Amino acid sequence: MKPTQVTRHILLSVLIAGCAAQRSSSAPAPAASAAETIESPAIARILKRGELIVGTSGDQPPLSLKTKDGDIIGLEADLAQAMASAMGVQAKLTVRPFGELLPALVSGQVDMVLSGMTMTPERNLKVAFVGPYFVSGKTVLARADRLAALNDTNKLKASKLTIAVLQDSTSEAFAKDELPSAQLARTRDYEEAVTLLVDKKVDALIADYPAAVLAMLRHPDVELEVAKQPLTFEPLGIALPPNDPLLINWTENFLRMMQGTGTLKRLTDQWMGDGTWLEETL
Repeated sequence: MKPTQVTRHILLSVLIAGCAAQRSSSAPAPAASAAETIESPAIARILKRGELIVGTSGDQPPLSLKTKDGDIIGLEADLAQAMASAMGVQAKLTVRPFGELLPALVSGQVDMVLSGMTMTPERNLKVAFVGPYFVSGKTVLARADRLAALNDTNKLKASKLTIAVLQDSTSEAFAKDELPSAQLARTRDYEEAVTLLVDKKVDALIADYPAAVLAMLRHPDVELEVAKQPLTFEPLGIALPPNDPLLINWTENFLRMMQGTGTLKRLTDQWMGDGTWLEETL
């Protein structure tokens, strides 16, 4: 078992033990019979099935990504496993294109969605959200010797820098609107953008925070750093069926426990600050 797997196993064991300590000393009813008395369509379905089905795009490291063996790992995968364990069922992560995740939730094909999804007012009109379990947003990634000059947002907006952005992305739209003095280097993918930054052909890269963290972890030999002040605020939440108050309440309390015990912070620090898990994906 690899170091990252050991760490995840320990954290999940602590979490499960904490849940168990709060239960009654009497033996719990079997999942199938318990489901018959629950007035929550989703929870009844989960318990009867013995499986929590979680929708994910599986391509947003370090939130979610595939290993060499095809398994889904990441911060969101660990959260899904922890929730399933607290329910006494197995977790099943099902991969779908990002745009198909909410329709799958509404139609009941998945029980919830954990996939780097921002809790926007527009989405919240259609489904329920619990969170945030992580706050993302646009950020600046640069070499350490250049970052000091970029940490001041006002100076950044006025500066005539060369900034790499993913073409046709929200990062490009943000840069065009908010950084009118900057010269944009539009790239086909993040790998090309990071290469430009590493080779000192651009001054900085604007990207979503997880993508910036991934770039730092993949290039430990280069002193890359993320700006302290995020450029936008994007709270990520767990998407749930809109008409199931008990499941929403359960998830709220579960996430509150994760935050209160410090487990969520430990998991976040592990995935955002330790690149040892990259060995599983190479």
